[in-house]
Amino acid sequence: MTRLGESVARASEILAQDLSSDQAVQRLLTETGSRRYLDLTDLSAQEQAELIAARAVEVLPGVEKLAQRIEERRAAGKGLHIKLGIDPTAADVHLGHAVPVIILSRFQRMGHDVTLLIGDFTAKIGDPTGRTAERPPLTDDDIAANLAGYREQVRPFFDFEKVRFRQNSEWLAPYTFPELLGLMAQVPVSQLLQREDFRTRLAAGSGLTMSELLYPIAQGLDSVALDCDVELGGADQLLNLQMGRKLMELRGQKPQLVVTMPLIEGTDGTGAKMSKSKGNYVGLSAPADDVFGKIMSVPDRLMEPYLRAWTEWTDAEIAAVTRRIEEKSLHPMDLKKVLAGEVVAALYGVEAAMAARAGFVAQFSKKSFTDVETLPVVELAEHGAEAATTVLSKVLEFQPSASAARRVAKQNGLRLIVESAAGQEAVVLAEAEAIRPLGEVVTETLAKLAASGAEVTVYLKAGRKIAELR
Repeated sequence: MTRLGESVARASEILAQDLSSDQAVQRLLTETGSRRYLDLTDLSAQEQAELIAARAVEVLPGVEKLAQRIEERRAAGKGLHIKLGIDPTAADVHLGHAVPVIILSRFQRMGHDVTLLIGDFTAKIGDPTGRTAERPPLTDDDIAANLAGYREQVRPFFDFEKVRFRQNSEWLAPYTFPELLGLMAQVPVSQLLQREDFRTRLAAGSGLTMSELLYPIAQGLDSVALDCDVELGGADQLLNLQMGRKLMELRGQKPQLVVTMPLIEGTDGTGAKMSKSKGNYVGLSAPADDVFGKIMSVPDRLMEPYLRAWTEWTDAEIAAVTRRIEEKSLHPMDLKKVLAGEVVAALYGVEAAMAARAGFVAQFSKKSFTDVETLPVVELAEHGAEAATTVLSKVLEFQPSASAARRVAKQNGLRLIVESAAGQEAVVLAEAEAIRPLGEVVTETLAKLAASGAEVTVYLKAGRKIAELR
């Protein structure tokens, strides 16, 4: 049995136990967390390819081709050459950025050579993917500062001591105009305009700049320069990655394989991609308690994709807990606490994860609300027609003003906690709901959760402050 197989066997025993137990959860986090450093070189070429494909959106030209390339390199006594390119465009990194880094780490632990390509040259162009307007170019100082922040924040997911760093200014800066013209003569404009975001912008009359059209060419030249076997990227980067295959073919190289990663939905449950601009993200530098709380606030339907994205669980293990939820032998809240623990453990360790778990239970579990008289109480008969922002600022004085309360909602810090005999469920109140009559929002929330009766208690939480709603 492989080392991974042995770990899965141990974890599977724990997953069949009572996952509301702190002892069982700590054992589980210790076991699954250790996989982030597990040597995967004993997996066969096919097993390696399937493990990578299990967390990918696409493997092009196919999983069998990936296994074949791994086998060929093994026969030559080598590993694959894997590339992940990053444009250091921001100082703060969130969990969505960690997805390809986690896959890169798996390749690394399988014995393959990894190159982290820093797009210092292309950052000055600006990746147009998904944008409605050209991105402002970055300065050298911006790039250096953002790169330092990126490296520090993704460190928990990746061994930087076993990676090569390259900057694409090495080969793109000296590229001459005659060379560029010769290359462009072989790339049809129609191929560049296949991108949906380009077509959308043209249809809207926004226009495109020549630098944006050249971005996929520049990214493709990175693959040529590094002569990669595999390039990783988000699913929205597919056409850029395929350009690398085309340019490698034009240069007589063996085209790289492409592995695309899913774009992770944000914590607000609206379907939008995790993004700092939308406020629906979990920052890698956020405190452990905040990370735990944000994961606990997500809709239940996001548990499976989040388990797939950020843990080392196998498909079989995820299927096992999903089945237990369907059979009602596992409460969704207990699984969500495990998920939140997994994320905190990845960033800060198992001890910090268990402390965050205990803090959350102390704050939100029924045990902490038994002495209800210690909590402020808002009578909805009296204040239900007022907006939540008004209640928070004028009635409870949790916030200095209604606008401050709106900012809390905008940052996903405003919640209704619905408590019943079955447990508790937290519902994030978006900014739009925070300015509506609080009584209406409570009524609609209870209807959506099918919660009613004398045994149901509702709490309003803003940040760390809680009040009961009667």
